[in-house]
Amino acid sequence: MDVMGDKATLLDTGRFVQPSDRDETGEGEAVDEARTRLAAQAGDVEATSVLGAMLLRRGDLDGAEPLLRAATAEGDRAAANNLGVLLHQRGYADEAAGWWRIAAVAGSAAAAHALGRYHRERGDEPAAEYWLRQSAEQGHALGAYALADLLEHRGDTAAEQWMRSAAERGHREAAYRLARALDRRAPHEDEYGDGHGIGDRDGISDGVRYGERAGSGSRAGGQNRTEDGERGGGGSRVASRNGDGADSGAGSPSGGPAGSAPPVPGNEAEQWYRQAAARGHQRAALQLGAILEKRGELKEAGRWYLTSAKDGEARAACALGFLLRDAGDTESAAVWWLRAAQDGDGNAANALGALHAERGETQTAERWYRAAMDAGDVNGAYNLGLLCAEQARTAQAEQWYRRAAYAGHREAANALAVLLLQGGDATGAEPWFSKAAEAGSVDAAFNLGILFAGRGEETVALPWYERAAAAGHTEAALQVGIARLRDGDEREAERHLRCAAGGGSAEAAYRLASVLDARRPPAPAHELGEQVHEKTECEEWYERAASQGHRRAQVRVGMLSAARGDVVEAARWYREAAEAGSRNGAFNLGLLLVREGSEPEAAVWWARAADAGHGRAALRLALVYARRGELAEGQRWADRAVSLGPAEVSERAARLRDALRQELTA
Repeated sequence: MDVMGDKATLLDTGRFVQPSDRDETGEGEAVDEARTRLAAQAGDVEATSVLGAMLLRRGDLDGAEPLLRAATAEGDRAAANNLGVLLHQRGYADEAAGWWRIAAVAGSAAAAHALGRYHRERGDEPAAEYWLRQSAEQGHALGAYALADLLEHRGDTAAEQWMRSAAERGHREAAYRLARALDRRAPHEDEYGDGHGIGDRDGISDGVRYGERAGSGSRAGGQNRTEDGERGGGGSRVASRNGDGADSGAGSPSGGPAGSAPPVPGNEAEQWYRQAAARGHQRAALQLGAILEKRGELKEAGRWYLTSAKDGEARAACALGFLLRDAGDTESAAVWWLRAAQDGDGNAANALGALHAERGETQTAERWYRAAMDAGDVNGAYNLGLLCAEQARTAQAEQWYRRAAYAGHREAANALAVLLLQGGDATGAEPWFSKAAEAGSVDAAFNLGILFAGRGEETVALPWYERAAAAGHTEAALQVGIARLRDGDEREAERHLRCAAGGGSAEAAYRLASVLDARRPPAPAHELGEQVHEKTECEEWYERAASQGHRRAQVRVGMLSAARGDVVEAARWYREAAEAGSRNGAFNLGLLLVREGSEPEAAVWWARAADAGHGRAALRLALVYARRGELAEGQRWADRAVSLGPAEVSERAARLRDALRQELTA
């Protein structure tokens, strides 16, 4: 009787597979109900209980109540449970609890679950735990989930065991929360969190004003340097957990198949997200999409984002917009961002603002940045500051930067400090740089180093440079390398210079090449016909710096090319350096041209070098004009060489000048 009585509860959940030939018009259901009604009228207690459950499910409380009371009076525990559900729906919670207790004592797991929830709602946690445990131990998924929720609230480590039990029985919220718990224990940071997720990502942004995906909770980086102003972007996504809860409706134990899940391979959290997402959990689909995107499986990630977005998850719509933008479909991206922004997603509003700003539609951009700010996204204020700064509206930029900085936005604090420093207020800039740097802004740490170095406080600047360099800041690594060279610590200097050079710093590549060059042994004498030269590592670094436009590196590459007899290559590098303003490049190019018989052109380059302060070039010009018989012009360049030096040049130029003067006065 008990087993058959529970059939009414199971039937209400839809867990019995209906015959495939059932009439979809509802006639088959009507026939079943009529057959059950006849059996109930004939005194069949089981049929009476099932009929009461049918009417309860349909919302016919008046018709269901007498049937359920009659079956309960005959000892049907499922009827007692469903009678409690009916009374609870009518608002008679205490009377409902009485019937649930009767059914629970008789062994109904669904009634024990409902009774446990009743006690928890009234603050009686010991009683709630007792009945929920009774339900969970009988394999009731909702009971296991509710028990896990209660234990988690207390901080009891046994919560995960029961959450896993509920998840294995198909409870989608349990699967999601189990995945969240596993994620929080994992060494990596998750994409969309319950307040436990990702933090700000350090580093240099690409200048885009809206947040990036895949690891950026509040991405608002920027190459905000004290030399060249600010640029950057921001955006944030933070999820909140709102459990699906456990409805005791009609005594149903669960919304999914019973039994254990198959073994979970690989990333266990991902597998539970996948199970919850497959059952329609919006946030699980969002998390799964983020995991797949981070792994580079963009097509599947997009499908889960789309599923979640269609179910109303604004953050998924926003993430889908970023995927589409990265694929080059900005129009479709804007559609999803608009949908997400209208649902209150600040990150999507920021993205729309950036999109319109890039198109030059600044008023529309400002409107969306304000919408982001109204949605509680502090990046909105920061991006408004960026927008105003680009339009030279300095006062408004400072206002928005300050607002975001006071709200804890570290890159806004850095940008505000840059703005104050550019206005000459170094005293006001320093605390904001410090605040941003302490909060983890790499750019602010570097800028603090610049600030202190500018005051001559090199020892104070160095730790900030080191902090920024440790986070991968290229220019900071260069500064640390220079400081270590100055201190004579060549090994540490080389390490930092390699980091900076590898990060694209031409100056670091040149200085690294110089360090390596100084260690090179003297070139051996070569026999005729031997390979005269083979490029060394230092030459490769010189060439890298030269190709990036570093003038001294270009001159050095030219000298090395000339040393191995490659005059054409040497001339190319000398000319490139000279045209960029290098006086040494112009002087050396002149030497090559003279050797090739092009003295007039050489004189042009020497004149350029001498005008830039190159004493040897001035002396060479004086000799050229002396040989031509243009004594006055020769004397003028000799005077110039005397004043420019160095000492041996000044000495030779003075003798030449005196000789020319004598010739002129003879």
